[in-house]
Amino acid sequence: MTEYTGPDRRNKPTPVISRYSFLGGRRYSGGDSGSSYYDRYSTVRWIVLTSFLLLNILDAHFTLIYIQRGGEEANPVASGLLDIGMWSFIGIKAFGVGLGAVIFCILNDFKNARIGVFAALVFYQLLFFYHLSLYLGWVGNVSY
Repeated sequence: MTEYTGPDRRNKPTPVISRYSFLGGRRYSGGDSGSSYYDRYSTVRWIVLTSFLLLNILDAHFTLIYIQRGGEEANPVASGLLDIGMWSFIGIKAFGVGLGAVIFCILNDFKNARIGVFAALVFYQLLFFYHLSLYLGWVGNVSY
């Protein structure tokens, strides 16, 4: 491995988003815990955020199936998006949750962001099991 001879980036804090966020950053950690930004993220962090996005996609999928079978959307924002159209619902929902995942990733070292990711994952897992129970006919009167 060759020695790096460029300027030392460690002399100043990592910005929220920099060119290193996308192109070969090296900071996994640094600074005071709970107040730093990183330009590289651990595999666990990516798995958690990917799970978050996957559960969002499953929620949209099961919601569309439920509505096609005669159910109604309880969320007024999602209901409004569904009134616009199925692809608007999917696109805006995916964009919003994807943007949230990016923000959670950037703010990962901050305690409130970690709590937010945990709360969102718990919410989406409960929602997934609710959709699954509807699909299997354990609750509700709409058969899939």
